[in-house]
Amino acid sequence: MAKRIYFDYNATTPLSEEVLAFYTDILKEYANASSLHEDGRRSAALIKKARAQVASLLNAKEAEDILFTSGGSESNNTVFNTMIALGEKRNNKFIVTSAIEHPCVLESAKKLQAFGFTVEFLPVDGTGLIDDTAYAAALEKKPLFVSIMTANNEIGTIQDIPALAARAHAAGALFHTDMVQACGKIPVDVAAWNVDYATVSAHKIYGPKGIGALYVKKGAPIEALIRGGHQEHGLRAGTYNAPAIAAFGLAAELALKNLAEYGRKTGELRRLLRDGLLERIPNIKINGHAERVLPNTLDVSFPGAEGEAILLHLDLAGFAASTGSACASGSLEPSHVLMATGMGAELAHGSIRFSLGMYSKKEDITALLDMLPPVIDKLRKMSTVAARTEVQN
Repeated sequence: MAKRIYFDYNATTPLSEEVLAFYTDILKEYANASSLHEDGRRSAALIKKARAQVASLLNAKEAEDILFTSGGSESNNTVFNTMIALGEKRNNKFIVTSAIEHPCVLESAKKLQAFGFTVEFLPVDGTGLIDDTAYAAALEKKPLFVSIMTANNEIGTIQDIPALAARAHAAGALFHTDMVQACGKIPVDVAAWNVDYATVSAHKIYGPKGIGALYVKKGAPIEALIRGGHQEHGLRAGTYNAPAIAAFGLAAELALKNLAEYGRKTGELRRLLRDGLLERIPNIKINGHAERVLPNTLDVSFPGAEGEAILLHLDLAGFAASTGSACASGSLEPSHVLMATGMGAELAHGSIRFSLGMYSKKEDITALLDMLPPVIDKLRKMSTVAARTEVQN
């Protein structure tokens, strides 16, 4: 195929045409936003506008509740790092998260264990939703802090964040949610959901890489992860990347403006792909929740075929997809998300994530549905492990 077809929007998105044009031009604004001269003030004005644009996407009450960072991983690390001193101060070193979080959250949680914290990794059901009984039991222990992602990056399952946050607050805990995969795909509302912290990243909403944000509710404790300067009220040192921040702001504005159309379009394409795969390939499993799922995300298990082999054939045919989180792509272990849903390692190894986006087309779905069935059939016939696992959807 001369043309590459992209099914990996959850890993990263391209710059949108509008953001690319704006970003290319705004790179000329090189002045340090902390400088007092006119050039510096222009850069500072770009940042101020972007802060308001990102706040609007999240429905934050005040623009100053937005803290710019280098991306989702830094934002999440900043929140978890804050808990170290707070745990000592409040004499509470018990925190709660889920077993299906992004690796940057899981590793941050494990790091707290080195500081004497007890971490409870909540189980999920077969669809990826937080186990309610386990959550209730964890809250009875009065945790300091709870962190649960809004939507999973692999299977797309969407949690009931307003309810989870309310229950955490009733137990006296602070509540954080990683919104990186949810922003720009479904409506999010930090004010109505009453979360204390929320994370977002520009490169998931057609903005540049290397820039993100952390929402911090007024009054919520926060400690600097990167020190050494006055930027972001002393909470995130380092010279402002004003052009990237400005481009992030435009991406956030466009994401909010196009939210309904994005959901309609990608949801329609996802249904077309899902139904086509179920019709053309026998014995496959659609992972995640049937209804509470991101409109653009489809994770599929193909018993009897290895995920890496499927990806290789897809790549050679001109399709880009994923076996799960791009941040864990160097691992040979099966997806921790799928394993947490109760899936066996063999089936988890045969899973592919197709994630759609702004530039996905119906013709892309048709091309994939024509190409993939004979590949799965071929791989199953070659496999030393027969496709003996019968699955149900």
